[in-house]
Amino acid sequence: MNTAQPPPSAAVQDIDVVVVGCGPVGALAANLLGLRGVRTLVVERSTAPHGQPRAFSCDDEALRIYQQAGLLDRIVDDLHQPRRADYVNAAGRVFATIAFDEVDFGFGHAPLNFFDQPLLEQTLRDGLDRFAHVELRTGTELVSLQQNDDRVHLALRDVHTGQSYAVRTRYVLGCDGARSTTRTAAKIPLAGASYAEPWLAVSGDVPPEGIRGAHTTFVCDWRRPAFVSPGARGSYRLEFMLLPGETETEMSRPERIAALVDPYVDPSRFTVTRAVVYTFHHLVAQRWRERRVFLLGDAAHQMPPFLGQGLCSGLRDAANLTWKLPLVLSGAADPAVLDTYEIERRPHTTAMAQTSVRLGRVFLARSRRAAGLRDAVLRAVQTVPRVRRFVRHFEFKPVPAYERGLLAGGRRDGAVGTMFPQPRVGTAGSATPRLLDEVLGDGFAVIGRGLPAGLPGVSGPAVRSVEVHPAGAAVPPATGGQDGDRVDVVDVDGAIGAWLRRHRADVVVLRPDRFVFAVARSGGLRRVGRDLAAALGDPEVVGQPVG
Repeated sequence: MNTAQPPPSAAVQDIDVVVVGCGPVGALAANLLGLRGVRTLVVERSTAPHGQPRAFSCDDEALRIYQQAGLLDRIVDDLHQPRRADYVNAAGRVFATIAFDEVDFGFGHAPLNFFDQPLLEQTLRDGLDRFAHVELRTGTELVSLQQNDDRVHLALRDVHTGQSYAVRTRYVLGCDGARSTTRTAAKIPLAGASYAEPWLAVSGDVPPEGIRGAHTTFVCDWRRPAFVSPGARGSYRLEFMLLPGETETEMSRPERIAALVDPYVDPSRFTVTRAVVYTFHHLVAQRWRERRVFLLGDAAHQMPPFLGQGLCSGLRDAANLTWKLPLVLSGAADPAVLDTYEIERRPHTTAMAQTSVRLGRVFLARSRRAAGLRDAVLRAVQTVPRVRRFVRHFEFKPVPAYERGLLAGGRRDGAVGTMFPQPRVGTAGSATPRLLDEVLGDGFAVIGRGLPAGLPGVSGPAVRSVEVHPAGAAVPPATGGQDGDRVDVVDVDGAIGAWLRRHRADVVVLRPDRFVFAVARSGGLRRVGRDLAAALGDPEVVGQPVG
């Protein structure tokens, strides 16, 4: 682990980026910055990774981000991927099912995955060891911050000694959770609401023979809604709404927990590792940027858990911002590019939160009459094949797409602004196909046929050309591989060719986070290059007509 003692109080350390908080979002952000060569200091108040399994689930987009951080192989073996999620009524009758084993959104990974948070956090922290220019400083808290035109001046304190010292940085990422000190120091208020109903979350370990509820299940019992599911590495997660008058002290007693979990796991074989009462929040920071300070994850937004998107949204924040910061720091992009972080991320996060709230209304019907009506309506509408497919195949989940931002034309237009799929491709020197992102590098990419090296008109950021060959073709050995500005791949399943045909394009330009910047015909690359240079704030291009 890249840890170090703070410098003497007289010395002021100068850092490119300071990340406050080393939970999953902060640790991921530091890994992504490390990959891009950014001098990064991570400060974390705790002295060890959090030992409790708080966050529980992530999706295919999250795994794609872990893959881009180079850590997927260390994470994937410890995941549990549920085949389905059932919604059952008070009598245990299924009235809706999401069939995850039938869902493929095309991003290269399973649509739902359960993980063990302590293991995940340790893996992300261990990943920082790859970078000599990334330092993790535990037992360190943010005391205050002040900004001027080109730096943020931080006062940090060692929680053991009480010693305070100063650090200067170009940018601060507040990844320090719902009670964010960074948000408070930057004087950014929260808006939204908290739900009045408290819930008891119980996590534990159970052998296979002790499991009675084998599938992920939303128990939509109007008397006591619950969520239960097998988890990663032999764990099991259960959450129960508390009734009026029930207290945390009472409901955390072993005999009460045993009675609650009994329908789903054998209490005598279930070892409780965590039992805590919490409430849901739907809160969003008034703004996610205050000059050189940015908020990510729960520091910026908190949402109900019914869609399992709280942590995933924070990971998306990190994936969005951590490729823009290096471009600005290196001078390859204008600082105004950083405004697109909130422009892009806020609407998508809002859509996720609203969908989660709507799903909660289905889940949390609180009277026999309302629950009966819900069951009847959902069973009836699912007799329509299209509606049934909409539910069963998880099509109500908001798609990963940006409406405005760093896009050709500045707005979503057809494929522009959507996340590009990640099919498997053949490469020279590899006996088996690989996921597309493994050959794209860390920067922009142009994918198509008959490509020049790079992107005409773009001189600042790295752009890799990905020459696509049809299925069955051999990759030319002279240019095969993935080093340098060009890589040749075989479209083994025809997925890339089909995507290009569907969008009437010969080439597609991808951002480092694999969202589509532009599509073009083969003769339009120079125009797209100028569009990208203008979007990044190149003064030689901004305001000039495209020839």
